[in-house]
Amino acid sequence: MGSTRVAVIGAGAAGLAAAKALLDEGLDVTVLERGTRPGGLWAGDDGTGDSPAYDSLHLNTSKKRTEFADFPMPGEWPDFPSAALVAGYLADYADAFGITGRIRFTSEVTSVRRAGQVWEVTVGDVAEDEATAGAAVTQEYDAVVVANGHNRDPKWPSPAYPGTFDGEQMHAHDYRSPDVFAGRRVLVVGMGNSAMDLAVDASYVSRGPVLLSARHGTHIVPKYLFGRPADATGGALAVLPWRIRQTVAQTVLRLAVGTPQRYGLPRPAGGLFQNHPTISDTILHRLTHGEVVARPGIERLDGGRVVFTDGTAEDVDVIVWATGYRVAMPFLDREWLGEDPEAMPLYQRVFHLADPTLAFVGLMQSTGAALPVVEAQAKLAAACLGGRYALPSQEARRVAVERARAAAVRRWGDKRPMMRIDFDRYVAELPREIRAGARRAARAATKAPATTAEAPATTAPASTATTAPATRATTAPTTNPTATAAPNPKAQESA
Repeated sequence: MGSTRVAVIGAGAAGLAAAKALLDEGLDVTVLERGTRPGGLWAGDDGTGDSPAYDSLHLNTSKKRTEFADFPMPGEWPDFPSAALVAGYLADYADAFGITGRIRFTSEVTSVRRAGQVWEVTVGDVAEDEATAGAAVTQEYDAVVVANGHNRDPKWPSPAYPGTFDGEQMHAHDYRSPDVFAGRRVLVVGMGNSAMDLAVDASYVSRGPVLLSARHGTHIVPKYLFGRPADATGGALAVLPWRIRQTVAQTVLRLAVGTPQRYGLPRPAGGLFQNHPTISDTILHRLTHGEVVARPGIERLDGGRVVFTDGTAEDVDVIVWATGYRVAMPFLDREWLGEDPEAMPLYQRVFHLADPTLAFVGLMQSTGAALPVVEAQAKLAAACLGGRYALPSQEARRVAVERARAAAVRRWGDKRPMMRIDFDRYVAELPREIRAGARRAARAATKAPATTAEAPATTAPASTATTAPATRATTAPTTNPTATAAPNPKAQESA
């Protein structure tokens, strides 16, 4: 029997972690990457326009809390490495574990559809050189792991603010260096990490102080507290209930730097560990020196001026919308994504409820670093597709997803609850889930050892139970004579 064929969409940190875990399980892995090099958002400008990385970008989580477990970052590196160092680290990771040769670069996935017992994945070659660019090709895989990230599709204010603006408007996704702000009056809208970095960068070259506008506040955590990376104590506190952790952390933060209101910023909409904090040392420094000035939300645009909700108005030359990103998976049909991809019900934030051979790695918002999370998700997905982990029954998965959703709403509210995770708790939970799944697999093998040889499930989402999602591919699928049936997660289900 040949090896199970798995397509991994994306060669960023999530895709590379997925590829390594799948290779460790002995599976046949192809990584499909639209860009020209590995690293995803950290890879910088490779001609695709996908990466939001800018010149001053650094890790916001310390290297010890960020590195992959089996590939430590060099000891001589700073605690918070630059984007260039992280990009090199990910490229070295791909080389070290034999992933680079599995990546098909300049390959844009345009369609993923279920076709009987396989997935048909259509890929177009987007190489800039017309001589090397090729026609779209459709190939068959036994499973698909989606790892294309969610910082690619800029989200603009919707609905747009009333009025018109005579100056320039740009999204933070397109920012690279502060040169574009030299001698100009700048307004940055947003309170996330990118908003703070951009406001600080612009404040060194702008005409007058940079205005920082937001309707809601956030907690600002410096990168260092008491001489150590601020996230260094996170693991020790993880044993406590999150409400107690919140009280302890907020008290420490208030004693160390004060409240956001002390710097003229809006009061945070929720407590620490409920809304994603902003990690920055430099924004507090620039605020206290008047080089960045806080403003409330925008009321309307008025030619060359912006009117704020407190009735004040300022002359502005350029508005930077640091307003986040939408989850975008245009290659998947709506029947799989649902009405809102951000609310997609995934078991353990990894497996599609309708068909676990469609898995997702990196579709989350973490209270901590991203790399350990995608590494843990990748190992779970690989254990399932490799056949040594059995899922609970579909009904048990559905109940678990609903419970997870309810718990997330209680903690984080209605904004992306299915994507929110508690970093330390989640990273500890997934290895336990793998062990539980291994026990389920062992019980299933004892009761019916032949079931693992069954063909993959072809169940479509409930709304189209008899029809797989329609393809947008324009080419006929190529025959794959070596494709074999994947280990069937559905056949291995255990109540």
